[in-house]
This record gives sequence, C-alpha cells and structure tokens, in this order.
Amino acid sequence: MKIIDAQVHIWSKTVVPTSGLHRKVEKFTAEELLKEMDEAGVDAALIHPPGGWDPDSNALAIAAAQKYPDRFAIMGQFSLDVPENRKLVYGWRNQPGMMGLRWPFLLEAQQKRLYDGSLDWLWPAAEKEGLPIAMMGGLFLHKFREIAERHPDLRMLIDHCGLNRHGQDAAAFIHLDELVTLAKFPNVAVKATGAPHYSTQAYPFRNIQDGLHRIFDAFGPRRMFWGTDITRMPCSYRQCVTFFTEELPWLKGNDLEDVMGRGLCEWIGWNYKF
Repeated sequence: MKIIDAQVHIWSKTVVPTSGLHRKVEKFTAEELLKEMDEAGVDAALIHPPGGWDPDSNALAIAAAQKYPDRFAIMGQFSLDVPENRKLVYGWRNQPGMMGLRWPFLLEAQQKRLYDGSLDWLWPAAEKEGLPIAMMGGLFLHKFREIAERHPDLRMLIDHCGLNRHGQDAAAFIHLDELVTLAKFPNVAVKATGAPHYSTQAYPFRNIQDGLHRIFDAFGPRRMFWGTDITRMPCSYRQCVTFFTEELPWLKGNDLEDVMGRGLCEWIGWNYKF
C-alpha cells in the first residue's frame, strides 16, 4: 500500500514559524522531511507552502518537486493582495508538481475577504482551470458550503478534518453535524490531516475515533484523505500513520488504500504510480 501525506510544510526563510504549534525552527528542508517520511514509511507528500511565515515557500516547494518528482506535489498559493496575480491561475498547473491552490484564511482580516466580494473572481477562475482549492473551511463552514454550491465543478478540500481548530476532545467536534452535511456536495472532500492534535489523550487517541468515523461515513474513502501536518503533531510520524492503518477497526482493505493516498491522488489529479 502506498502512503501519501495530504499536508506537509517546508520552509527556509524565517526566524520561527508564526502559525500555531509548528516547530520553532528557522528552516525545515525537503531533505529533512524526506528523512522523517522514510523513517515513518510515507511514500510521498503534498506540500502546502506556508506563505504566512515564509514568503518564498512557494518557490521552495517547486524546487523540491523538481528535485524529487516521485515524492512531492504541491498545493501552492500566491498573494491575493496583488490584482495582477489573478492571471497566475491560468496555466497554474504548468509549474513542476503543482496540483492546485491553498489558502488557510486563518485570520479574521483574511476571512473578511471571503464575504466582501473581493475573491468572487477566484472561484470561477479555479473552476474553469480545473484547480482544486484547499482551505481551513472548518472556520467558515457556512461560507465554504455557499462556494461549493455555487461552483459545482470546483473541487474543494476542507483542511484538518474540518473540526474546531481551537478545541480538543469533545470541543473539537462542536460543528461536526454541520460538517457532515457538506458531504452531499460531490465537489467537497475532507483532508483528515492533523487528527492527533484534536485529542489530549495519548496514542491511539481513542476519544476522537468515533468522530473520525462519522466523517468517514459521510464522505467515504474517496473523499477523506489521511495526512499529518507533521511539524505540529504531538506524536511521532510513524504513529500518525499507524493511527489510521492499525487503530481504526472500520478502516480496512480498499477503503484504507483510498484514504491513505489513492483517493487524494484521484481528487487532485496527481498521476502518482501506485
């Protein structure tokens, strides 16, 4: 079984990451990531450039995909503050390893752009180009739903299980009922990235397994994708893998293979050799 991580970060030009619980190191290179992937048994990974703390991270990701084309693909980004950048959407996938687009919209000021009309050009442009877009949709589920409904041919990914980013244990799942209703839109998928973060318990994080099962039941194995966001996980990379491959009794066989990488590749158009 091939194992593909749906979200990782690499960076090189910062003092320390400014986002959340990520490792407070000046750089985390493709080579350092590959070493950890090899030790954990991870075959490939989807890089999400952390533009919030390294403005050159998109170029760094492209260089990594060029050097290691069988190990990396990218969900890239560009500054949405520059009107001239709108044209970058067209031909975006011509860049090495580039699969789609991703903006987390973590900050309140960034989320306001989802509502003020300034991004209304983006959704139809990405839809026309066949570019999947990933966002921290759990922070704005109603708006995420609205975009998905208006643009049925735009493939959209909800980051980090779509759960409450600021909660753990039961508090992480306070919006679960609303989240699973999005499964009725065939253009919406969930990246089950960062799951261990949502539990204060030790491995195998039993108190979040039922919630993950509900997400799986709603979206199915071809629209729920395993991943880590490894640089902020509270457990080892290998435990992030075995949490899904060994500890979830409802995830077996072909369904497991889909969740652990095959479904992601089909969803974003990554022609990875299985």
